Amino acid sequence: MAILTQEGKIQEKWSIKTNILDEGSHIVPDIIDSIQHKFEKQGLDKEDFLEIGMGAPGAIDRKAGTVIGAYNLNWKELQEVKKAFEKEIGLPFFIDNDANVAALGEQWVGAVENNPDVIFVTLGTGVGGGVVAEGNLIHGAGGAGGELGHVTVDFENPITCTCGKKGCLETVASATGIVNLTRRYAEEYAGDAQLKKIIDDGQDVSAKDVFDLAKEGDDLALIVYKNFCHYLGTACANFACTRNPSTIVIGGGVSACRGRLLTERCSKSF
Repeated sequence: MAILTQEGKIQEKWSIKTNILDEGSHIVPDIIDSIQHKFEKQGLDKEDFLEIGMGAPGAIDRKAGTVIGAYNLNWKELQEVKKAFEKEIGLPFFIDNDANVAALGEQWVGAVENNPDVIFVTLGTGVGGGVVAEGNLIHGAGGAGGELGHVTVDFENPITCTCGKKGCLETVASATGIVNLTRRYAEEYAGDAQLKKIIDDGQDVSAKDVFDLAKEGDDLALIVYKNFCHYLGTACANFACTRNPSTIVIGGGVSACRGRLLTERCSKSF
């Protein structure tokens, strides 16, 4: 959570633990309690603010202010988020997909210096995305515009995605996707790489493990890394052709593993 000026400058930010017990029923009340505690501690009230904005995973009804299907939060049933915030805090409340608001934040005060055309790709457990075109977020007819993780990029050995499709970007470019690629190429690899030994030994491997070994020159890890970059670079090239953005911003935990080397390698697939 954060308190922002109208220009997007962070005045204060803080966080609380996310309690997903009891079907996630504590999450919204805990956030509301934290905001009210901050108001009390800082001597603030609703008259000092214009509104509250929130990003959330799952299927968002922006008009109704509801969320459903945010399974990482244990939100399987419809959540009346807007109604709860406006009742308890008394400020206008707005909600959108978390990757969408991340894209808007990058466009507004982030990496692209307020350019009106930007694409944001977030690489984490899955792959999310947001598209800002001519200064406006793209939502599409059903609210699923900018779901970049579900474009098809793998036609040779497609893996079934959690969405039900095969070959989605998410299956080869997320943290989970990198593990998928590792297991795929380990089956074909006959060399003496350390990553191969880890897989053959039945040990768990993470995306960070693969990238760290690639940095050390591990042969199998480099194969995985190069193919990961190929898929991501191909997807970004297609995004660029579709929207012609000024910038494609890559964020999320996976991107933090390799930074500039990741973007340099992916750009070779454009």
